[in-house]
Amino acid sequence: MKVMRQLVTVWMICWSLVTYSQHQLRYDPIPDVTYEEVGDRLSCIEGEVPLNYNDKVKSFIDYFTIRDRPYTRGVLAKLDIYFPIFEEALERYGLPDELKYLSIVESGLRPNAISRANAVGLWQFVSSTGRMYGLQSDWYLDDRMDPYASSDAAARHLRDLYSMFGDWELALAAYNCGPGNVRKAIRRSGYQQHFWDIYNYLPRETRSYVPQFVAVLYAVNYAAEHNLFPDKTELLPRYDTVMVSQYFHLETFANQLNVCLDDLLDMNPNIKRGAIPEGTKDFVLRVPEDLKSQISENRSMLYDTAGKVGREHLDYLARNTPGSTYGRVRQIYRVRSGDVLGTIAQRYHVRVSDIRSWNNLSGNIIRVGQNLNIWVMPTYNSSTKDLYVTTSARDVNTVVPKPGQKVHHVQPGDTLWEIAKKADVSIDKLKSLNNLSSNTIKPGQQLIISSK
Repeated sequence: MKVMRQLVTVWMICWSLVTYSQHQLRYDPIPDVTYEEVGDRLSCIEGEVPLNYNDKVKSFIDYFTIRDRPYTRGVLAKLDIYFPIFEEALERYGLPDELKYLSIVESGLRPNAISRANAVGLWQFVSSTGRMYGLQSDWYLDDRMDPYASSDAAARHLRDLYSMFGDWELALAAYNCGPGNVRKAIRRSGYQQHFWDIYNYLPRETRSYVPQFVAVLYAVNYAAEHNLFPDKTELLPRYDTVMVSQYFHLETFANQLNVCLDDLLDMNPNIKRGAIPEGTKDFVLRVPEDLKSQISENRSMLYDTAGKVGREHLDYLARNTPGSTYGRVRQIYRVRSGDVLGTIAQRYHVRVSDIRSWNNLSGNIIRVGQNLNIWVMPTYNSSTKDLYVTTSARDVNTVVPKPGQKVHHVQPGDTLWEIAKKADVSIDKLKSLNNLSSNTIKPGQQLIISSK
């Protein structure tokens, strides 16, 4: 009887799997397409950018049309949002229209995409390349996430890469791995001048990059032939713009207008922290088109209210978030023999985690002669004193350590109990050394942790 029940259970599981598979096939049939048919279709849509076809390209086409159909449907849903922006930018610089598909390879049409290498946005600019093309970024704002600014920068970057190599496949490869790596691959191949001739000498990721571009272009253009349709078409509300030149809290502004905050953020993906910082000049804020007149009529009241909420809290976070450069000035430190990150951090009164973040370091290894970006607080004066609010005399104790006494600079998240445990002293002793009447401590505070 027990064996019979087990057999029935197995039969029911198998029947469920078969039924589920039939259900899936009934509602999502995948057409059979031959290798030759795909090649013929590619030849029909080839423009200025070569669409060379081979087994590697075919494997990526199979991925987008068979193995990960939900991803392709998600991309199809966003085409009407971003492709008009890309097309306008490419036309502005006289570039091939088909380059618009590159953003799908880069980000899957996600303006807030961030890679492991800290490349950001629809076109995945790292900060250094972004700055070369006028894309600025800080703790509050990031132009790399702005669809219009980043698309214009991407078009100019692609134009420059094509002028270097005179070949679109090589230009695309250089967009991924940099022109230096492409030139290196050309030299190692015996000065071949075509992507597939230098294929084996390129970085592994770049070898897949151009085939993915061809595959994405095919999958989007022939989506219907593969029974691929978006579950829904995403569109942004029609918008107009207003200018902002002050601190501006977006949620407060949205609440006053009875607008969905997410819609406002979707229209302005370059606003990373929900606010525009003090000191910003002529920031172009996108707002729902039907509310433009209401905003204009009530501008003073709306702006005044949005300028009062959350400023101190966000400023505090900006100054104390690891890697933040907000309110700081950059200095270049050249690593010398014997230097370690800890001593450099101590010298500039910053954290080791800050130095790693500012210089894209994954560990603590540095080399002699290496230049490090160090962002320090500016000299205290009447115009910068507000930047020092978290370490001012009114926020911290004024106990001055005696010679030989060890001190600890309180970091965000530190507690008196944790500091006492690390210093191997009691909490009461720690409070006595620092004239503390409670267990409350604040970031930036200096604590004496030893009596000698």
